Amino acid sequence: MTEYTGLYQRLYRTRVPILWWLRRRSYLAFVVRELSSVFVAWAVVFLLLLAHAVASGPRQYQSFLAWSAAPWVLTVNAVALALVVYHAVTWFNVAPQALVLRVRGRRVPARVVAGLHYGLWALVSAVVAWIVI
Repeated sequence: MTEYTGLYQRLYRTRVPILWWLRRRSYLAFVVRELSSVFVAWAVVFLLLLAHAVASGPRQYQSFLAWSAAPWVLTVNAVALALVVYHAVTWFNVAPQALVLRVRGRRVPARVVAGLHYGLWALVSAVVAWIVI
């Protein structure tokens, strides 16, 4: 019986540069969309911290507001806003392929599915803006 040396793994392994995703615009868009998930998580954590500060009383809330005014927090939140919007837009553009709707046996056109997503997003944004303002 012959012994396995691990040589065969190395023979057929193609070297891939670490920045392979910079070669094509579509690869870059994919990687940025995947990395934007980190900023989506940051936005959720930030909102949870805000809710906790509000529930903990005026002193904690004022402390949170002071922390939120730090330049690095403002910068992270600005980047997070841009990437969360990018994440949402790219998802809404892919939604018609991920969600196949049929009405009376006929497939709903992709533009209608995407349009409904954008319309619902605008409606929810308007309601939230109305509550906040």
